[in-house]
Amino acid sequence: MTTTHADPVPDIAESQGTAAASLQFGGLALSVLLASIGTSSANVALPTLSAAFAVPFAAVQWVVLAYLLAIVVLIVIAGALSDGFGRRRVLMAGLILFAVGSAISGAAPSFALLVGARAIQGAGAAAMLALALAFVSEVVPKERIGRVMGTMGAISAAGTAFGPALGGWLIASVGWPAVFLVNVPIAFAALGLVARTLPRDAAAVAGTQTRFDAAGAVTLGLTLAAFCFATTATAQAAIPLLVICAAGLALLLRIESRAVVPVIPLALLRDPVLAQGLALNALVSMVMMATLVVGPFHLSRALGLDPPLTGMAMSAGPIVSALAGRPAGWLTDRFGPPAMTIGGLAAMTLGAALLAASPVASGLAGYLVPLVVLTAGYALLQASNNTAIMGSAQADRRGSVSGLLNLTRYIGLLAGASGAAAFFAMASGLAQDPSAGAAAVAYGTSLTFGAAAVATGTAVLVAAARWAGSPQHRKAGLRMLHRPDKALPLAARSKSG
Repeated sequence: MTTTHADPVPDIAESQGTAAASLQFGGLALSVLLASIGTSSANVALPTLSAAFAVPFAAVQWVVLAYLLAIVVLIVIAGALSDGFGRRRVLMAGLILFAVGSAISGAAPSFALLVGARAIQGAGAAAMLALALAFVSEVVPKERIGRVMGTMGAISAAGTAFGPALGGWLIASVGWPAVFLVNVPIAFAALGLVARTLPRDAAAVAGTQTRFDAAGAVTLGLTLAAFCFATTATAQAAIPLLVICAAGLALLLRIESRAVVPVIPLALLRDPVLAQGLALNALVSMVMMATLVVGPFHLSRALGLDPPLTGMAMSAGPIVSALAGRPAGWLTDRFGPPAMTIGGLAAMTLGAALLAASPVASGLAGYLVPLVVLTAGYALLQASNNTAIMGSAQADRRGSVSGLLNLTRYIGLLAGASGAAAFFAMASGLAQDPSAGAAAVAYGTSLTFGAAAVATGTAVLVAAARWAGSPQHRKAGLRMLHRPDKALPLAARSKSG
């Protein structure tokens, strides 16, 4: 029987020759799944947490921001620490941090402690994301890595999709603390698998000194933190914070231009394909995070849904994104990245515009149909944009380029959870009145996704102009249309070759 793309465990077991290989994959998969659930499960609880702790929208955003900010800053540091202390040790430390952060979050008696605990949880997630994927290359033979990486990506998408539904059900049946406490036993189960099955770190590794751009990582973290504080502060406080953010960005550019091993390799950004692709990656990630931050307020207040229904509705988008991943990859192989990038952006623009125009009277269907269009476009854009970026990267730079893709994705998520959420708060009146009614929330949703449609629509025009003005892109597209042998999906091509 032929092994499918979605079932990597037999592949690993065959390559390793022991049943322990499937347990290795289980520990790594649980690590990625937990980190993804942590990104999305708390979003559905935001309205509940706002009421429970009597905090305004600007404050409750930090339940999401603290987690994402910790990941953005520490995911690079986690990789560097693993070079000095060993991958297995750092992954295990990440799982322990995640469990501890989850336990404190669930038991937090104050909102400040909850936000701090979420940062601890995010620190653990950073290590889990960085090291779980790094371990794949160690426990899987080279000819199977692509297949297993694809499955890990599907698991990550499944976690993002499963999180809101799980969170909504737990809030209704147990209470909001369960959204965080449920992670604790799963994290310890993953820890047990990792400790038992993954290869131990060499003794010599523990004392190894690693060259790492600590100054760049700290400056990046402080700059992003200043931006997040600016978007959640009052107008008077926001101005000096934005000045600090601008100064931090200037300092970061100076540090990175001189660093031996920079966090952000500026030399790579001179490539226009890479620079524009990374900018698109951040933009669409920001739009998708807006659906996870704005969604629970619109669904619960404007449409009047209870937490379980809100969670299930919020899961619709990530589910579509996960299911559309493989067809999006086929379309990219068939018609080429440039055309599919434009198509994905156009679909996102249509979805955002429909969300902006959909009246409350259309009910849940009026929200879900545009969301499906938006997320299907996102899946197509991700497949085509990532293909273009990685295809243009030199072989010896693909690791760095992959790191930049992850970094810009999380920066986009952070911008969505801060900037887009702040725009929604002002447009809906939640910034001034936490108890703003259904009409005000619906109005804020309309303006927020109207702005998103303008942003992605502008990106469509830029991408189309760039494609039309590039003979190389046009020729590549024509080759894809007139060479059926080039129209096969990458996986099929690799098998036939």
